[in-house]
Amino acid sequence: MTAATAAAPQRRRGIRRTFDQHWYAWAMVAPVVIVLAVLVFYPLVNGIWLSLTNTTEANQAAEICVKSLGGGQVCTPSPDPARFIGLGNYVDLISGRVGRFWPQLEITLIWTVGCVFFHYTIGLALAILLNREFKGRTAYRILLILPWAVPAFVSAFAWKFIFERDSGILNAALGVVGIGPIDWFATTPTALMAFIVVNVWLGVPFMMVAVLGGLQSIPAELYEASAMDGANPWQQFVNVTLPGLRPVSATVILLGTIWTFNMFPIIFLVSQGGPAGGTEILVTGAFKAAFEGIRNYSLAATYGVVILSILVVYSVGYRFFLRKQGEVW
Repeated sequence: MTAATAAAPQRRRGIRRTFDQHWYAWAMVAPVVIVLAVLVFYPLVNGIWLSLTNTTEANQAAEICVKSLGGGQVCTPSPDPARFIGLGNYVDLISGRVGRFWPQLEITLIWTVGCVFFHYTIGLALAILLNREFKGRTAYRILLILPWAVPAFVSAFAWKFIFERDSGILNAALGVVGIGPIDWFATTPTALMAFIVVNVWLGVPFMMVAVLGGLQSIPAELYEASAMDGANPWQQFVNVTLPGLRPVSATVILLGTIWTFNMFPIIFLVSQGGPAGGTEILVTGAFKAAFEGIRNYSLAATYGVVILSILVVYSVGYRFFLRKQGEVW
């Protein structure tokens, strides 16, 4: 107790000395901390609390106020105000009593895995092509980055027109070769395929740019040494390129998974999760719970907490896997 009591003033003096020496650093960090607290941490905590209640559009107010004849307001207590229900929303969601959690989770996983796979493989292929010297390389880089510069909602509406059954460009092109018009959004497999195509078009530029930066950081001496040892291009790719890209690949795959898992505009704006909700993912389920019918804010918050939990578990497991593989990340 004596040692702890004596150490406390020393810690306080150390903190004060650090603040006096680096006050400018604290001043620079403070606005960021405040903004994060207001825009991230407070909504997160409030969302977690909301998921533990039964708050809906009908019971969110503790009082019901109406205008009186005299021009004022008369407020009476709500007959059924929102209340704390613990984990009831989570039980209802996961058990299927409310919402369509398991079908939505299945579509979310298919959507995420398919998009990230094509994002990375196509982005890697394009990065390898653009990493070589050839005429017009700068123009090709600009053209391939353009989809990344277009807002997602604009791309969603553009691709919705492309996939239209009667007036779409794609069906018009297929009609030239004798293939009849296809209703791309009539069945879940074709609609999901169309969504993946749209999102791949949007996401490949980011992967390409990130992987291209990783390729340019690999020392040329490694390729020269492997060529002297008799390695062919495929062996160089497997034994030099892929190992050299591991740090970049690990980061972009993680980020791509998180972004795709929460990619709302493509599916909702193109077909609103149709046909008959067959292509809804978890984030569109959360949106519909919050903004359609009798708005169930607590269910939407529950969706959000579940999505966050899944991504946190995935991120921790992904990092653990990389550490087991010898990656320091």
